[in-house]
Amino acid sequence: MISEVSIGEVFHSAYPVIDVRSPGEFKSGHIPGAINIPLFSDDERADVGTVYKKKSQKAATELGYDYVKPKLQSFITRSNDVAPRGKVTVHCWRGGMRSKAFAGHLSKNGFVDVKVIIGGYKAYRNFVLEQLGQPLKLNILGGYTGSGKTHMLYEMKQLGEQVVDLEGLACHKGSAFGGIGLGQQPSVEQFENNLHLEILKLSREKPIWVEDESHNIGSVKIPMPFFNQMRKATLYFTDIPKEERAKHLVSEYAICDSRQLAGSIHRISRRLGGLGEKKAIDYLNEENYYETALITLTYYDKYYLKSMEKRDTESVIHTELSSISHKENAITVLNKASQK
Repeated sequence: MISEVSIGEVFHSAYPVIDVRSPGEFKSGHIPGAINIPLFSDDERADVGTVYKKKSQKAATELGYDYVKPKLQSFITRSNDVAPRGKVTVHCWRGGMRSKAFAGHLSKNGFVDVKVIIGGYKAYRNFVLEQLGQPLKLNILGGYTGSGKTHMLYEMKQLGEQVVDLEGLACHKGSAFGGIGLGQQPSVEQFENNLHLEILKLSREKPIWVEDESHNIGSVKIPMPFFNQMRKATLYFTDIPKEERAKHLVSEYAICDSRQLAGSIHRISRRLGGLGEKKAIDYLNEENYYETALITLTYYDKYYLKSMEKRDTESVIHTELSSISHKENAITVLNKASQK
């Protein structure tokens, strides 16, 4: 049986999702958790599109069938691996020929319930962007570099708070050193999709804690509707002594490749100045990571203070903390938030 399903219904369904778009389309962005079983390769899709434009829809359809015919059995085999119960949701770009042809093929070969997403991935993207603009009760956890804000967020989560780890979703810690030791960043589009999924798991009626970030986290961008809400939300600023933060940075980065660390120092050389960069590199070569960290913090603290100036001072709540103790610091901030 084949039926159509709306994007809203997909999120309440336990059916696995098969994305039949080309690998390139899928890589650019996809529904989180979807499995890619492409009807066409990237080159085949380009060929079909060219024939459609230069000749006719009929000629393009015939070429498409020639490409697909040798793969028909593999489609069934792979789809059975994804949905062994014979119940699955399928989509392409706009819910057109590709998804309907694939759904029909599954239905004729033993699948008992095949749903096609109305409007396809395009409808999903419109839904995501619309949802990311909806109001949320955000609380922003701020503080200078090296304060352990991400660790504090996870302690808050353990204490029952709602948390979204933007840096985790972005696979980047947001600084020149942010990509060291992490995997490849998602595309901007995929970051938005993943962010939407995280928000979907949470209640919009309760506070959601996120870390203070600039608009860019490495190569990805926080969607503007969400970022604008971050800027207007209350910022809980944790003020921890630079020396304590330098120790924390040493614990996180001393195990990293020194060449990567040197490259990151070079990326902020203009801010550090020639002498500052030289001192930082010299300390790095001596494996004096603490002094290296202190030099880089001089730059990052100034940068963060400048970004703080863009905020309404009445929306910033300062909390002085004496050391890096993630759980204790998280509890202190939460107590401040409960008194607001």
